[in-house]
Amino acid sequence: MIYIKNKSEIEKMRKAGKFAAELLVYLEPFVKSGVSTLELNDIAEAYTKKNGHRSAPLGYKGFPKSICTSINQVVCHGIPKKEDVLQDGDIVNLDVSPIVDGYIGDTSKTFIVGGKTSPEAEKLVADTEKAMWIGIEQIKPGNRIDDIGNAIDDFLTPMGYGIVRDLMGHGVGRNFHEEPQVPHFRSPRKLAKIEPGMIFTVEPMVNLGTWEVNFDRSDKWTVRTKDGKLSAQFEHTILVTDKGYEILTKV
Repeated sequence: MIYIKNKSEIEKMRKAGKFAAELLVYLEPFVKSGVSTLELNDIAEAYTKKNGHRSAPLGYKGFPKSICTSINQVVCHGIPKKEDVLQDGDIVNLDVSPIVDGYIGDTSKTFIVGGKTSPEAEKLVADTEKAMWIGIEQIKPGNRIDDIGNAIDDFLTPMGYGIVRDLMGHGVGRNFHEEPQVPHFRSPRKLAKIEPGMIFTVEPMVNLGTWEVNFDRSDKWTVRTKDGKLSAQFEHTILVTDKGYEILTKV
C-alpha cells in the first residue's frame, strides 16, 4: 500500500529532508585524499547527534554504521571502514539518512575525490546526476511511477551505461523503505499513478559496464559491479504536490 502523507507528516518530512541535505553539505569538505570512510561515518554521526537526531542506517537490519560509503566499483551500501582510505581520483557516494522527529530524510551524492578523475569517470558522474533530474522532471499528478524510470533509461541506455536493476528508489517516511518502489530503468508494465502527498526517492545507480551486480556474501551489504567497473549514484527525496514536485533534500 502506498501511504499518502498528511499536512503534519509532510512538514516533518520537510524538516528531515532539510537536515539530510545539510548533513551532506557538512560532509563535503572532509571528502579528500587520506580520509577514511570510517572517519566520514564518525563525523556524520557526531554532527547528527549534536543536532539531536539519529541515523536511520545504524542498526537497520544489522547495518553496522551510520552512513553508506561506496567507492569506485561499489554500487551502494558500502560499509565505512578504517582501511578504506580515499585517494585523489576516486569517486565515492555518500548516502545519508537521518531520523528527525521520527521521520527520515534520504539523500546521496557521488563526489570526485580531489576534484579530478578520468574523463570517463567524470562523464559517468555528470550523466548520473543529469539522469536523476530527468527522472524527477516526470513527477506530477497523472503520470505514473514507471514514467520516471522510462525517462532515465531513454537518456542513459543509448550512451551504453548499465542501469542497476536489483535496487530501486522507494517510498520513505516513518519507515526507511515504503511503497512504491521506484525503478530507474524501463519498466515492462504500468506502475502506480503519481498522486499528491506521495513521498519517495529517485536514485539512479549507473554503471560504466554491465547493469549486473554482486552482493557481498561476507558482510551481507556491499553491492559491487559484476565486472569491476565504476558505478555512480545520486538521490533526492521528493514530495508530490498538486502541480508537480518539491525536492525535500535540497539546501
